[in-house]
Amino acid sequence: MTCHQNILKIKTSGKCLHNITRDVGAVVAESGIKTGLCTVFIMHTSASLIIQENADPDVLTDLSNFFSKLVPESTTDYYHSAEGPDDMPSHIRSVLTNTSLTIPVNNGRLLLGTWQGVYVWEHRERSHLRQVVVHINN
Repeated sequence: MTCHQNILKIKTSGKCLHNITRDVGAVVAESGIKTGLCTVFIMHTSASLIIQENADPDVLTDLSNFFSKLVPESTTDYYHSAEGPDDMPSHIRSVLTNTSLTIPVNNGRLLLGTWQGVYVWEHRERSHLRQVVVHINN
């Protein structure tokens, strides 16, 4: 079995969905692996990973708005608030989404649908440097 691994450093700009499809695809291409699986893992508990529509930005806006209503930021609803009122809601949002994804690799490329992209979802108000592990094996 052949494996290849790289850690991407993703600078976020506060709450946002950051498209990392090209970055992950570049790691797959450099691996030389033609057929296999790509695992993407974020090494954090207040940001997450999703596969979502990459054509209409309104989809990402609607997702963000929905999660803001589903998991509101409050100083009275949560015990854990060590890093501010967005801390515990960020942990909850990451639990409701994903910390890892598995994507098939075919012909040396991510096998995503036409409208699919891979995103880091930053749940915190401040910008952060997030580490994302990309692991490919055949």
